[in-house]
Amino acid sequence: MSKNKSPLYIGFDVGSTTVKAVVMDIDEDKILWSDYQRHDTKQPEKSLELIKAFESAVGRENLEGARIFITGSGGSNIGRHLGAKFVQEVNAVSLAVEKFYPNTLSVIELGGQDAKIIVFKEDKETGKKKKIPSMNDKCAGGTGAVIDKINAKLKIPSEQLCRMGYVGLRLHPVAGKCGVFAETDINGLQKSGVPADELMASLFESIIQQNLSVLTRGHTLKPEVLLLGGPNCYIDGMKECWRANIPKMCEMSSMIRQYQLRNLFVCLITPSILLQSAQ
Repeated sequence: MSKNKSPLYIGFDVGSTTVKAVVMDIDEDKILWSDYQRHDTKQPEKSLELIKAFESAVGRENLEGARIFITGSGGSNIGRHLGAKFVQEVNAVSLAVEKFYPNTLSVIELGGQDAKIIVFKEDKETGKKKKIPSMNDKCAGGTGAVIDKINAKLKIPSEQLCRMGYVGLRLHPVAGKCGVFAETDINGLQKSGVPADELMASLFESIIQQNLSVLTRGHTLKPEVLLLGGPNCYIDGMKECWRANIPKMCEMSSMIRQYQLRNLFVCLITPSILLQSAQ
């Protein structure tokens, strides 16, 4: 490595269902290697596998002096053995969004066993953006784990699940607060002959309604809205469902506010929501 060149940066995200890793040349702001795999409850083993993979791809000599940053539910434990600096995941997401998507005002991330919504608002005193995070990390209800469980029961291949839609399909009541209740509802609907595409569309709806009702905590999602996480990225029906539901939320919250000015009412109408999907 050149004396004038900065050391490479290694990023790890050890989540509840997957491990993600990336090697970056920060001088060029360029990704040299990256991977994203399910760990099947074997976080340390999968992390070691990815370390060996990027050592082989990038070259051990080029990794000399590299700095390692780690996040995710398993990050603090594994990070101790790697000499990595742990970054809390809300902070990690916020920093990445501010760098790559500076116009974003709302972030929705759906993980394997947690979900988070981050709303960015301007601080009136400093003029800077401040983040208002909300996270569900105590229960897997309304997360990717529920989709995994229902999908395994319905025996839908992963490739087919990713292509399953939402728009134009009949929706049925499915509990969103609890994965066990959702499974019970899906069982009953399946026995009554409801097809798999309607079952999954109904599940998408229940998950999104759960996250909107619990994690927004009185805040309105404003454009641009960024979707993150595996289910939001890979499942077409989830993206369609967010696009259908976020504008409705804006209509329900003070979309029209009236101000009295010289005995006249002036209506301020909130702009339509723009939805930007992370690819």
